Amino acid sequence: MRVPHVAHAPFAVVLAAAIWIRVIAVLAYPAPLWFGDSPGYLEAAIRLRPGETRPSGYPFLLRLIEPLHSFTAVVAVQHAIGLLSGVLVYVVVLRAGRAAWPQDEPGRWAWRVWAPGLLAAALTVPVLIPVHQVALEHMLMSDSLFTFLLLVAVAAVLWRRRSTWWLGAIAGTFTAFAALTRSTGLPLIAVILVAMLLRRAGWRACVAAVVMFVLPVVGYMAWFQAVYGQFKLAKADSIWLYGRTASFADCRVIEPRPELRIMCPKRTDPRMSRPFAAMWTKDSAFREIPGWVTGERADRLAGAFAWEAIEKQPGDYAKVVVHDTFMAFEWNRKPYPTPWTWLQYEFPEGEAWSDEQALLAAKYDPDGGETRVVRPWAGQVLAYQDDFAMPGTFLGILLLGGLAGPFLHARAGGRWRPLRPVRHWGTGALLPWGTSLALLVIPAATADFDYRYVLPAVPFACIALGLAALPPPRPDADPVPEAEEPATADAGTDA
Repeated sequence: MRVPHVAHAPFAVVLAAAIWIRVIAVLAYPAPLWFGDSPGYLEAAIRLRPGETRPSGYPFLLRLIEPLHSFTAVVAVQHAIGLLSGVLVYVVVLRAGRAAWPQDEPGRWAWRVWAPGLLAAALTVPVLIPVHQVALEHMLMSDSLFTFLLLVAVAAVLWRRRSTWWLGAIAGTFTAFAALTRSTGLPLIAVILVAMLLRRAGWRACVAAVVMFVLPVVGYMAWFQAVYGQFKLAKADSIWLYGRTASFADCRVIEPRPELRIMCPKRTDPRMSRPFAAMWTKDSAFREIPGWVTGERADRLAGAFAWEAIEKQPGDYAKVVVHDTFMAFEWNRKPYPTPWTWLQYEFPEGEAWSDEQALLAAKYDPDGGETRVVRPWAGQVLAYQDDFAMPGTFLGILLLGGLAGPFLHARAGGRWRPLRPVRHWGTGALLPWGTSLALLVIPAATADFDYRYVLPAVPFACIALGLAALPPPRPDADPVPEAEEPATADAGTDA
């Protein structure tokens, strides 16, 4: 039975509001919001070569848009990608809802017709409406693209109860693209494969996922080697982990060998986090090493020091990782890692522009990428910013709900079935829930906490809660009409 179009009305309302605020944002701020990493991304796009400190998936997107010579086009495309992320969350949860509650009751007002759409629409609100999501899409940064690519991979795995080889290939390809956009995505192929095995995807789908993940990553590394002579994703492999260990490293405990003593972290400005000070300020050891963070010696010394610190202070390392992970769930944002960094993730009231940015931006867009504040539209955006920020506590609630939701269905057929929630969670919510948690833990374990790293975890937590709260799909459920998709052996259990 086809779902009446009116059942999509709740999501249409959410999507209309999301489109409205993004259109106003582009009118108010025609150019992107710049961040410290933005010049590096833009330079990699202009020169069409691998970035030295991070993969260049995002510069590829900038390069595709470059013929338009318009930074306004860049932010418009990124906002469209953000909207598509919300659509993916809606579609995945809606399909699972239709599998759990097949539309076997007549009439367009039957609750089974409306319930899946209502739940799915509600779970898109944290993805589409909060102002920090909108601001992140407006930045000359990789995060919105990374989130979308990873969402496509997760959606491909969840599309059927048992993945076909081509769905596995899509999952592997888009996980690779995500990893080449932000290296945080690299270990997430393991989460993808575990979920596929639990869902009994079959060896063809799993092999297709691995092959299509490896090929783009190896191809990029070969390109990097051709340019820089090193078969890797970036020159700076270990500097981020060194920054992480700067939070707790005590050279009196580590007792590093003479060559590594230069790496003992210092912080003369207590307003800055220790990792930030160790990486980017005048206290950074890299300022005394030829080649700075991209030099071979810097990377080697940083890696050796970081692993000695973790080996000698494992308890302190674990405490830092746990502490920074839980920072994502605090109600209010703090001035971290510096008094000004966290404010860069919001729409500004005024304009700021440097000569260095102007010279680089002119190579991409002759009109320049200067941050402009256009009124009266900016007043609407700033008013929206005051009222529509999502506290991190809500992300914690989403994750807790995604973990506890399956226990709502522990009773079936008049009996308690304790393993039923475990199976239901393992074959459904585990993948998005594990992805969401990994996106919080990996930066906390390998770099430093940053509010920018929290937002990509939100869509996956929303999907996890939706799949967990829904009952297991009925064996005879078929959320896709036969006219649209031929019946197959596993089509009846799509989720």
